[in-house]
Amino acid sequence: QAQLEESGGGLVQTGGSLRLSCAASGRAISNKGMGWFRQSPGLKRDFVAVINWSGGKTAYADSVKGRFTISRDNAKNTVYLQMNSLKVEDTAVYYCAASQMMNPAVANFGLDYWGKGTLVTVSS
Repeated sequence: QAQLEESGGGLVQTGGSLRLSCAASGRAISNKGMGWFRQSPGLKRDFVAVINWSGGKTAYADSVKGRFTISRDNAKNTVYLQMNSLKVEDTAVYYCAASQMMNPAVANFGLDYWGKGTLVTVSS
């Protein structure tokens, strides 16, 4: 059974950094596009970043562009989200997601399955 497990969340002050990891098990993700999404209390789950199967193409939500970087290591079956210059409004549960497609688009991610999420809290 394919699973995604996020880690690296926690409490950080405004302006700080965190690096989230998403470890895949049960199925290789080397032929899958991958993404990060986030959900704040009372709000819908929103797109954050996407990376294609090779890591050669990435895209970001406008709200995180220039501050967050998505990357992957297919040999380790892991995807990362480096988050810098964190803001209070970045507080959310962050979810890793696998796409059914090798080259998903922002507007059409083609979700296959989610991880359970990791909480990021940014304090002022």
